[in-house]
Amino acid sequence: LVALLVCLIPTTIGGLLSAIGVAGMSRMLGANVITTSGRAVEAAGDVDVLLLDKTGTITLGNRQASAFFAAPGVTEQQLADAAQLSSLADETPEGRSIVVLAKLKFGIRERELSGNEATFIRFTAQTRMSGVDWQGRTIRKGAADAIRKHVESLGGAFAPELSRSVDDAARRGSTPLVVSDGARALGVVELKDIVKGGIKERFGELRRMGIKTVMITGDNKLTAAAIGAEAGVDDVLAEATPEAKLALIRKYQADGYMVAMTGDGTNDAPALAQADVAVAMNSGTQAAKEAGNMVDLDSNPTKLIEVVEIGKQMLMTRGSLTTFSIANDVAKYFAIIPAAFASTYPQLDALNVMRLASPSSAILAAVIFNALIIVALIPLALRGVKYRPLGAAALLRRNALVYGVGGLIVPFIGIKIIDLLLSALGLT
Repeated sequence: LVALLVCLIPTTIGGLLSAIGVAGMSRMLGANVITTSGRAVEAAGDVDVLLLDKTGTITLGNRQASAFFAAPGVTEQQLADAAQLSSLADETPEGRSIVVLAKLKFGIRERELSGNEATFIRFTAQTRMSGVDWQGRTIRKGAADAIRKHVESLGGAFAPELSRSVDDAARRGSTPLVVSDGARALGVVELKDIVKGGIKERFGELRRMGIKTVMITGDNKLTAAAIGAEAGVDDVLAEATPEAKLALIRKYQADGYMVAMTGDGTNDAPALAQADVAVAMNSGTQAAKEAGNMVDLDSNPTKLIEVVEIGKQMLMTRGSLTTFSIANDVAKYFAIIPAAFASTYPQLDALNVMRLASPSSAILAAVIFNALIIVALIPLALRGVKYRPLGAAALLRRNALVYGVGGLIVPFIGIKIIDLLLSALGLT
């Protein structure tokens, strides 16, 4: 009886869970992602919401200045000159492209602003603008709403024509930067970006799996909506600040969702710490890497989608093998119990469809089959089942059909073959 109980214990999935977990971490490492624990990989498989930065993740991230739109009473060259001055210390691709465009259109060359004559103002996520204080001038460039507040705080006004230029650029999917000199808004610099090829199809796959995609951007609402529609995301958070990201994550979690995001800056650390799956960039700050539960060695924000897909594949593998294990155990019960007790309870003989050689042979065959099936399934646990972008209901149907039916049939065949071999070898 003890031997019977031992052979009927559902050991298959128990013996494979560790292999599935190790395989998930191994696949993450193959994608150049270091995880803090196997739990982080499992969480990636349960993700419901992806928060994706627009620049570098959804778009190519190399926004380039393409045009100057001057405000009433300002020449385009005056706007270009001020925009160039505000960008001299800006080492971002956007800042360098403004300097290049000013030179190409108006021959404005770079000037050396050194010593005490110039004070450069760095961009921050809070102010959302940068610039320079030089020879009594306070030149700023940044998001339209940030510059509007700056100009109005100095007693200036934001011309309606300028607002229209901002809206027009935003509707084209471009990013409008407004330039001001003191209390006067000079005009708009249009930055163009390109949505990555194939990203819309990947978002479609994620949607079929029940994952919601949210684009995070510092752009205004019109620009964000235009790019979001082109990329095919489910929702957009425009004019985002670190505080807004954190609040959005908490809102989704309060609604019962699992949230994943990427980040690289110190200001991203609170949101990374709050997210269920947080991928920090290797090129990011130490605070960001400590807050996240994964680190991408390639510092590629798009990797978050791959991380979730690896997690989903691990979840699919675990679900498939669990289904097989349960069906396998049920089949063993029907195969072994009638054979083991038919001699004691003759009424069970009608259920003894396997016609095994003897009760001891039945139990021995089941024990050997148990050991062999775990070994046979280890390669599948390590390799993982084929990834398919399917929803939970479709996955359940597929598992029930393929692994459920397979789990019911295989034990009958395997135990019968082992029983015949044992009988042939005279071991029963």
